[in-house]
Amino acid sequence: MKTQRFPLPDVGEGLTEAEIVEWQVAVGDTVEVNQTIVEIETAKSLVDLPSPWTGTVSALLVEAGTTVDVGTPIIEITVPDTGDSVGSAPSGSAAGSDGAPAAGGAQDESSGSVLVGYGTVEAKASGRRRRHQAGAPAPAPVAPAPVAVAETRAAAPAAAPVAVAPARAAAPASDTGTTTAARARVLAKPPVRKLAKDLGVDLAGVHASGPGGIVTREDVVAHAERSSVRTLTHYPDDEPWLASGVVSPDGRQTRVPVRSVRKRTAEAMVASAFTAPHVTVLHSIDVTKTMKLVANLREDRDFADVKVTPLLVAAKAILLAVKRHPQINASWDDAAQEIVYKHYVNLGIAAATPRGLVVPNIKDAHTLDLLGLAKALAGLTATARAGRTSVTDMSDGTITITNLGVFGIDTGTPILNPGEAGILAFGAIRKQPWVHKGKVKPRWVTQLSFSFDHRLADGELGARFIKDVARVLEEPAHGLVWG
Repeated sequence: MKTQRFPLPDVGEGLTEAEIVEWQVAVGDTVEVNQTIVEIETAKSLVDLPSPWTGTVSALLVEAGTTVDVGTPIIEITVPDTGDSVGSAPSGSAAGSDGAPAAGGAQDESSGSVLVGYGTVEAKASGRRRRHQAGAPAPAPVAPAPVAVAETRAAAPAAAPVAVAPARAAAPASDTGTTTAARARVLAKPPVRKLAKDLGVDLAGVHASGPGGIVTREDVVAHAERSSVRTLTHYPDDEPWLASGVVSPDGRQTRVPVRSVRKRTAEAMVASAFTAPHVTVLHSIDVTKTMKLVANLREDRDFADVKVTPLLVAAKAILLAVKRHPQINASWDDAAQEIVYKHYVNLGIAAATPRGLVVPNIKDAHTLDLLGLAKALAGLTATARAGRTSVTDMSDGTITITNLGVFGIDTGTPILNPGEAGILAFGAIRKQPWVHKGKVKPRWVTQLSFSFDHRLADGELGARFIKDVARVLEEPAHGLVWG
């Protein structure tokens, strides 16, 4: 028998770290090759890692909720010493005969830290300090300890409020004489002092509003209410996010580590905002005919098993507009100083999920008819909300649509998804007075806003593109002509 250590692999896209969300095995369990042993969260998705060996789990080297670098050993498995491929270290691993890292502690991250089929990352020096060292005891938690996201999902109901710890009175000063003198200046009647004691209120910290600086009953009650447990106003989807934070001693703040999807989203948006010169054009349009089309499709037998919304028609309108203006379907290669025009459309759909904003894309969306697009849109959205979007789903997007209308928002100025030339925001659809055929009538109206990279497209192209999207939404019959 010998012990092997399994290092955290690069599961794609050259990711450098991941969070251990939940272990699926415990010490002493018997595992087989390809059996799921742990769920990890990368910057882009939740991933189940399979065991590379058959054997017995001898140690879990990283606690759930910990973020570790690619290449860090996370589990020890005792395997039969048979010399066969099963039970032996992966090819290219830096493990020695006893499963420990080779002499010098160096590992070849370009070959030994990956799963079969995931590809490798080239080894590179990192100046960032590792959060967890393999084999070292886990650091002692500090109070109050962060709550792991995985535990919250299992233990907390979806709509439970996140309570903030009550404030604590400041510790007395080390100088006894100074503290005694300060307390001697607090004026309060005996019933008020008893009330303060019962409520756990330190009179020295209470603002006195009574005559001559005396602390009143109302002062004590008001101070106790301000220091009581507070419930943060939030959406149920925020709970896993807030639960991973630490509450300040006074109960007025919760600090949450920025990591995974939110961290990568922030980095990408900052890079996009300060790299690509954004221009946004807006257009208000009458979508009454689109609403009639949506109503008709919902009654169509072929569309009975899919969700039909105005967003589906807007997505199709984008694809038709790209066909008429292929220059907008491009990216800027700064290193090569080239513009890359794409002969395919991978349509990105911005989705708000409990893990943060993700933008998966429908591959080769330009080849789909309306029914195929509806099915792809439904599948992509469901996968995103379940937190199971793969790295492949979010790579190589060419143009994106974001649905602000689902939140009741009329319009906005969206930031480009990195590597793309355009993003269309689709606003809320409302019934409004509108001049139609020379008369003011109630019509269904919405607003479109289109942000584009001014390095790749000038104002005329951006205006023509949004105008063609609008033409399809105003008169869906245009799709028959352009399609």
